[in-house]
Amino acid sequence: MGCPKEFSIKGGMGAALLTQPGNVEKILTALVSELKVPVTCKIRVLPELEATLELARLIQSTGVSALAVHGRTKTERSRDPNRDSYIKAVAEALTIPVIANGGSRALKTRLDIESFRHSTMASSVMVARAAQWNCSVFRREGPLPYREVMLSYLRYAFEYDNNEINTKYCVLQILHDKMTEAPEADRCLTAKSLQDFAEIWSMEEEYSNILMKRKEKERQILHMAGGDFAGVKKQKLDGGLTLFELPVRFDKRCYSPTMTPKQILNNWSKNEHIGKPIYTTEERPTDRCFHSTIHLGDHVYTNPYWEKSKQLSEQSAAICCLIINGQDDSRLSDPGNESDQLRRKWRTAVISPSFGTSGENGEKLKDSTAEKIASGENGKAIEGSSAESVPASGKSTNTRDTDGMCDQPKNQVTADGSIRENVLFAQKKSDTFQEDPDVASSACKEKIDS
Repeated sequence: MGCPKEFSIKGGMGAALLTQPGNVEKILTALVSELKVPVTCKIRVLPELEATLELARLIQSTGVSALAVHGRTKTERSRDPNRDSYIKAVAEALTIPVIANGGSRALKTRLDIESFRHSTMASSVMVARAAQWNCSVFRREGPLPYREVMLSYLRYAFEYDNNEINTKYCVLQILHDKMTEAPEADRCLTAKSLQDFAEIWSMEEEYSNILMKRKEKERQILHMAGGDFAGVKKQKLDGGLTLFELPVRFDKRCYSPTMTPKQILNNWSKNEHIGKPIYTTEERPTDRCFHSTIHLGDHVYTNPYWEKSKQLSEQSAAICCLIINGQDDSRLSDPGNESDQLRRKWRTAVISPSFGTSGENGEKLKDSTAEKIASGENGKAIEGSSAESVPASGKSTNTRDTDGMCDQPKNQVTADGSIRENVLFAQKKSDTFQEDPDVASSACKEKIDS
């Protein structure tokens, strides 16, 4: 209950609740009574100490397990001094643990953190910005030099193929007070890829070795899969349908916001008089990730991944359908490690007589969404943008693992067949899960809170 941003205040959220004790009591009481895990609360202080203490006592009365206190009001920012005396007064007034927050500018070492805790009489300290600036601030032996922290961070980013936007943000946080003295700072501002960061920090050899290891694992997995099909799967289903699974994903940055793969597919299918694409999108309740299939003619198209939004999932399935049918998806630039040559290889694999006739690729897909489409069995699914809808089984068409890519920490094959290890780390940190604008679509937009 401490976010001071305008969108939170206008929506009655965050720091707006500081002056709504009735709502605070209702919210926390409901959470404490309904949840089986401890409930904690975080606030900013009010301008008057007594009002702050009164709110803190009210919060304690709801049964929360701990209270974090940021020592600034909703109108104060990090340049303003932290009101440590307010935090101390709250800690002395309550019997539950109080967590001190807001002292990052003075926290350079673990000893500083301990000093902040003692001065506020808090049970512990909450650290945010200081940890972003130098994550070794917690070391008992003292923090590491920023350059050592930077190189260590970039090794993780390279190893897990982290998103370049998130990587750039973290790099600039580490450089926050070194922008005028670090010779690499200006180049980091204009960096656009992991390769750029490798060159800026003289890590080209390390980055190259990581890519070589990834390629080697690619060859191993493709060999285990029964052939060099670059991640493509083709399977015959009961009912005469053929399922195509292609390891592609929709990256908003590579496409025009006014002509998306879904719109291109709709136009193409209409011009070819082959019917309207039918989208079936499933939502996985455990993490609210989504997986889509497209039924068009005698074929079903999908990808093996679970996405963070319905729009992303449907766009990815549309890309699969367009590529398999030899159509241009109107991308403005190629996603990483994908090219025209690779797409031609995919199409060649699909029409190859030896592909999809034996081994893993030749086996029928059991209990899949596509099979349920063929059999007409009802299941829970979210309707796509087509006027028609197709029932689904609630199980993934992903023949690798029904847990999908979203939360399964295992190796996966990317668009070019290269390997992403421990996908969980990269996916959770990545901010590439972006909403699809689909601005020209005539279908009704469904807003999903993911």
